[in-house]
Amino acid sequence: MNQKLTILFDLDGTLVDTAPDLMNAHNHVMKKFGYKTKSTNEIRNLVGRGAGVLIGKSIWGQAKKELKNIEDQKIKNEMVKEFTDYYGKNIMNESKLVNGVEDFLKWCISKKISMAVCTNKQEHLAIDLLKKIKIYNYFEYVAGGNTFEVCKPNPRHLTNVVEILNGDLKKTLMIGDSENDTIPAKESSIPVILLDNGYTEKNTNEMYYDHLVKDFIGIEKIVLQYLND
Repeated sequence: MNQKLTILFDLDGTLVDTAPDLMNAHNHVMKKFGYKTKSTNEIRNLVGRGAGVLIGKSIWGQAKKELKNIEDQKIKNEMVKEFTDYYGKNIMNESKLVNGVEDFLKWCISKKISMAVCTNKQEHLAIDLLKKIKIYNYFEYVAGGNTFEVCKPNPRHLTNVVEILNGDLKKTLMIGDSENDTIPAKESSIPVILLDNGYTEKNTNEMYYDHLVKDFIGIEKIVLQYLND
């Protein structure tokens, strides 16, 4: 293991502000299936566990019931497929890099830091977005929600990626914006840099983190502490 440091990044709400395009896809599905639409801020609170959880939470919140019977599940599955298809075709209409992301990625490359994306977004969608927003080539690996048998908040989602990179958990950082990032990182003893105002229903003080940042401006100063250890 000769790598200096590995950084794992969440995608939605961390590297890229995807809420507007996720909202549009969500609302397209809701209109088609007869449910109420949601605002961008409401969508930010539902994102993080993948399309299935997003749609499931949205339906449950409006219908006030759990999806227990076969017919409910069938409808939900149809909605998830519609969401994924629509979102895949409209993945970069309004999404933007979070402030300072590309400069930070360039800095990491200059310091020979290994980087990977660990997201609950489906792998093909994550790769497509990263390519279209032109930061895909910075990463050595992209693990989506369907890459392994488990996904965040299961810590194996993170540790599997570190193993694939031939990294060392003691030389790894996680950068994310929600409890889906902080929980598996804490369980893996990986320090966390948390972006404030993330895609989560939780307040910042309800989540574990080692460092709290607004965006990627000046984040190099934090990473240097681990690079020099």
